Amino acid sequence: MKDIDNFNLEQFHKKIGNNVKQIRIQKGISQLALSHAIGHKSVSVISYAEIYHKGYHFNLEHLGKIAYVLDVEISEFFK
Repeated sequence: MKDIDNFNLEQFHKKIGNNVKQIRIQKGISQLALSHAIGHKSVSVISYAEIYHKGYHFNLEHLGKIAYVLDVEISEFFK
């Protein structure tokens, strides 16, 4: 069994954020358009979470909505 102390949560969130960013860019959708599509008025939700700014990250609700809007399986964000 692996030791949980070796799990890097920051890297985990950064990887997910980067994957969301890459897929969003591939789909040709701006941060603002994606923010609006998932029900936020500001781009900060997407922009902060994509780069893990100030520890902000996507939660499961965000990822579910983003996957729906981008028409991808949610698992794509975890690869």
